[in-house]
Amino acid sequence: MHDENTNPWIIIDQHTSYDNPWISVIHHNVLNPSGGKGIYGKVHFKNKAIGVIAVDREGFTYLVGQYRFTINQFSWEIPEGGCPWEEDSLEAAKRELLEETGLKAENWLKLSDAYLSNSVGDEYAEYFLATGLTQHEAEPEETEQLAVKKLPLEEVFAMANDGRLKDGLSLLALQKLELLILKGKVDITN
Repeated sequence: MHDENTNPWIIIDQHTSYDNPWISVIHHNVLNPSGGKGIYGKVHFKNKAIGVIAVDREGFTYLVGQYRFTINQFSWEIPEGGCPWEEDSLEAAKRELLEETGLKAENWLKLSDAYLSNSVGDEYAEYFLATGLTQHEAEPEETEQLAVKKLPLEEVFAMANDGRLKDGLSLLALQKLELLILKGKVDITN
């Protein structure tokens, strides 16, 4: 029987192989759970990931599109961005929604949280539902060249379910919201 509170990995030594303001890559020499020597590389994220599903009174939501350097292709996603650990996640969600779409929301609900790829990194994400929207001026960061698309929420659920959306944070958030709506636990009409 496995003890969930005991780490079976033993770190012999470690060093940082790469470091920048957003991530570091740490090389570990380890003894694996079977006792064999090995290596493990870990990508450490210096910020939390924040995602927002913004839904207006008519049942439309907003996707943000941009060319993602890491995957060498364009990606449609919910509004999302980074949040320093010392910053309140809800405040970061409000900031990201305004920066990327120009929207402000009256009502906020934290949908859930998750680790996005825990086999190689420690990136932690929180995702929110925003309703009671008002339009303002978008304030994108200088590194962002964004497109914004307004679609019926049902269409975006279909995009998440049929593979047209590929972003992990977007998929987690949309599937969580769809489940909560189906179970009658979330009302998006306010």
